[in-house]
Amino acid sequence: MSQNALVELPYDFDEVIENLVTEDDEPVENLISEKQMRLLVEPLYTSWKLLTDEETPQPRSFLAATDVGIFFTPYQSPIVPDMLLSLDIEPRENFFEKKNRSYFVWEFGKVPEVAVEIVSNKKGEEVDGKMNRYAKMAVSYYVVFDPLKELSDEVLCVYELGFGGRRYHLRRDYDLPDVGLGLTLWRGEFEEEEFEWLRWCDADGNLILSGKERAEKAERKLRELGIDPTQI
Repeated sequence: MSQNALVELPYDFDEVIENLVTEDDEPVENLISEKQMRLLVEPLYTSWKLLTDEETPQPRSFLAATDVGIFFTPYQSPIVPDMLLSLDIEPRENFFEKKNRSYFVWEFGKVPEVAVEIVSNKKGEEVDGKMNRYAKMAVSYYVVFDPLKELSDEVLCVYELGFGGRRYHLRRDYDLPDVGLGLTLWRGEFEEEEFEWLRWCDADGNLILSGKERAEKAERKLRELGIDPTQI
């Protein structure tokens, strides 16, 4: 079917969206997963900038979100990753409009580059059903974080879509080169919880800091200069 034929189809996507269920009242599975999801989002907005190119560097826009449904077509049920990252996405003017409250691929014009699933039990189908769906959607990277080793002895697996798409292969490292990021396992305290957390790092392996970590780093620098940050 030609592109013109597709454009001329008498299809009202706004009406379709109004009839789709985009939210429900199901809670997240546990507090650790909830904290982990936020730790994958907040540092990106606080500390990360992916530049367009070296000659005229400009920050690229992106969307990072947790527990948001991805609708690939109006006819398929959504898939809801624990975290998604999509590059070159401009902020929506009105997030309260239904067409902006979920990730409708036809509205955003592209699929996310990254989908992350956090394993909390053996029922989530992270390494079969979900993986196949993300591959068919052509999501570039699929990440499975299994802190309790429910599915295998591997705590972290990063899958990359192979040439030609439709099938993932397991990377030997935790890098996501096409998005300028990597992942690492970091043992430390986040919001008063000691755990081995999944964290983002930049292309050089430097941890992408949270807002609190940035503030603490700035305070240390001030104290090294003999300045009391509480007096500023």
